[in-house]
Amino acid sequence: MKKGIFRTICSFTVATAMVLTATACSSSQPAEQQGEEQTQQQSEDGEQIKIGVLQLMEHDALDNARNGFVDALAEGGYVDGEKIVIDVQNAQGDQSNLKTMSQKFVNDKEDLILAIATPAAQSVAAETQEIPILATAITDYPEAGLVSSNEEPNVNLSGTSDRTPVKEQFALLKQILPDVKKVGIMYNSSEANSEIQARSAIEACEELGLTYQEGTVTNVNDIQQVVQSIVGEVDALYIPTDNTFASAIPLVVSITDVEKVPLICGENGMVKGGGLATVGIDYYKLGEQTGKMAIRVLEGEDISKMPVEFPDSTEVCINLDTAEKIGVTIPQEIIDSAAIVIKDGAVEE
Repeated sequence: MKKGIFRTICSFTVATAMVLTATACSSSQPAEQQGEEQTQQQSEDGEQIKIGVLQLMEHDALDNARNGFVDALAEGGYVDGEKIVIDVQNAQGDQSNLKTMSQKFVNDKEDLILAIATPAAQSVAAETQEIPILATAITDYPEAGLVSSNEEPNVNLSGTSDRTPVKEQFALLKQILPDVKKVGIMYNSSEANSEIQARSAIEACEELGLTYQEGTVTNVNDIQQVVQSIVGEVDALYIPTDNTFASAIPLVVSITDVEKVPLICGENGMVKGGGLATVGIDYYKLGEQTGKMAIRVLEGEDISKMPVEFPDSTEVCINLDTAEKIGVTIPQEIIDSAAIVIKDGAVEE
């Protein structure tokens, strides 16, 4: 009887040892490799696909781009909290935050990263050459050092451009204010996007026979002083799709309204915030366009061969409330052609 018990115990011990040995062998691969395999398996199974969203700062245009991106994913079957998990990080315009958040996404082994605005894309691109990166709200990808070319990026990054029709915006300015002579061009000189558009604005002025005065800032704290210093020297102001100025548009219009100086903007959100008019793009649609690209990447398309995409349409946006405040009459033909009209505090589309 005792021998039988002994044999049973021995058999159990040997079997247990074999299981433990097998378990130890299966766990001998590096933890990092196991994590990569787990992430890959989750992605292949359509579960827990991780998407990081890095947004430079909060303002109407960037928020709309993010919302359009998320909605397009959901429409394509990638619903946050179900098939995918989206981690949104907002850097509040701080470069050190961008770096920390970019590193977080890489350490978290995200399956895909969306970068909203040029500094965000540059920050993420500096941290990984492996994770697919889509970007939006960027004017010129090659000039920002993000891709080899718009036609074939040749890196782990592509996306959508928010290049706006600067010449059309200045043509609109001349339609509304035919007697304008001098335009103030205001932008953040440390934003690559803004410098590119400022050069286009200067070219537009020269083609229309207008003189110009530049007013540059390096952060939001400079805006009040710069606007006050330039507003009395010009007939109108122009601000491109500049993130720093867009985030502080209420401050800008609090000065331009008092001085009764028309403000032509680079995008619709700034007009809704109190600017006079623009020929702009719809950032929500731009985000949707980027979201559709994301679905293609998640389903296996090579991002390095995906061309940078551009908006396929623009729209006129005017603020009649602002026009009344500053004593400007917008021609009826412009009102009739506008896709978005702000009147009596309401947005008519």
